[in-house]
Amino acid sequence: MADWHFCALTDQGVRRKHNEDAVVAVPGIALWAVADGMGGHEAGDVASRMVIDALASVKRPDNFSLFVDAVEAALVAVNAAMRDHAGKEFSGRTMGSTVVAMLAGKGYGACVWAGDSRLYRLREGSLEPLSRDHSQVQRLVDAGVLSEEEADSHPNANVITRAVGGAAALVVDVVMFDILPGDRFLLCSDGLYNELSREEITQTLGQGGVEQCAQSLIDQAIHHGARDNVSVIVIEPEAS
Repeated sequence: MADWHFCALTDQGVRRKHNEDAVVAVPGIALWAVADGMGGHEAGDVASRMVIDALASVKRPDNFSLFVDAVEAALVAVNAAMRDHAGKEFSGRTMGSTVVAMLAGKGYGACVWAGDSRLYRLREGSLEPLSRDHSQVQRLVDAGVLSEEEADSHPNANVITRAVGGAAALVVDVVMFDILPGDRFLLCSDGLYNELSREEITQTLGQGGVEQCAQSLIDQAIHHGARDNVSVIVIEPEAS
């Protein structure tokens, strides 16, 4: 398994009074994740933290496919726990969280997600989304009604169709991808891509080390007004 350079940051943003995002980096098993909680303070805080804590406790089997299964199982378990918690502590009101996780092996990886937090890969100057939002607007993109750029600024862009805690049965999506030397990955909440254009993300993601890059992304989101909490994790394989 390759060694990794990474930087994980989360910020309250300019307008929100609380940070309902949470991030986790577990480089020992090559797992990173961003969660964006919903339900208002304290429900959103608790929801994202439950997701991150569940992922932080995952054990990595030798088989990569079983590793993906273990992450899925952890999310399914926390989905049930979150719905139970909401019923007992928050009078059953909505409590949920997006999640996007990157799992890596040597030369390959997997993205596991529910909701609209994203994983991007930057390769040779080209930015590619590896996840696809579970949202009403993404359905319009898939139908050819909207372009990707129009979707990011659509007034209903924050209406998601899937989340941990959102339904009794959680279904996550999984995609596999290859990892080449020089690739750089970005996990982020919607607080980033709602403030920065794809061109801005692409340009910033290609500059400096991972720490400088992550901080610059956060700083730019804040400069643009950071209407939401902002979370980023920048990851790249260590040169062999």
